[in-house]
Amino acid sequence: MQHPAVPELAHTTTRPIHWVATATAVSGVIALSSVLQPGSATAAQPQARTKAAPAAVAPPDPAKVHFPLDCGPTRLLVAKKATGDLDGDGRTETVAVVHCDASMGTPPDGVYVLTQSADGTQPRVVATLVDPGDRLTVTGFAVHGAAVTATLLGYSSPDVPSCCPDLKDPAEWQWKGGAFIRSTPSAPQSV
Repeated sequence: MQHPAVPELAHTTTRPIHWVATATAVSGVIALSSVLQPGSATAAQPQARTKAAPAAVAPPDPAKVHFPLDCGPTRLLVAKKATGDLDGDGRTETVAVVHCDASMGTPPDGVYVLTQSADGTQPRVVATLVDPGDRLTVTGFAVHGAAVTATLLGYSSPDVPSCCPDLKDPAEWQWKGGAFIRSTPSAPQSV
């Protein structure tokens, strides 16, 4: 019979005290883990400190604005409106097409950009895209992203009656360099 080179070690033989010690250690780890919990897990990445975004404010209401248009005894009519963030500041602007509610003829339109006042309570006109003095009628009006588009119907001469515009001019305005810049996608056409 050959004897092992290493004598038998006491800890290689399991005894009931070993099972009790192991069970006690595992119970201690479980108890300790229930007391020391990590923070709740989220899928979101930690965010760097940035300036707070402007509070969500409703788009400016054209019905609450004083437009620079004198209608005399007739009332002012908001014919069309559209909204969008035109200047990229995170706040919604409203673009309104307005004219005097004349009973005859085709009253000229004005196109105005509205924003909320600094305190967010009172809308105000910040830009005039089409002046009613230019005798234009606005059709095909829309806001696409940060651009305002419209088709302007006008007159080739002062002799053309206001009922019957004879020119059609597509137009687009975009906020660039602190102002609304107009571009004309194509030349005016006869109607």
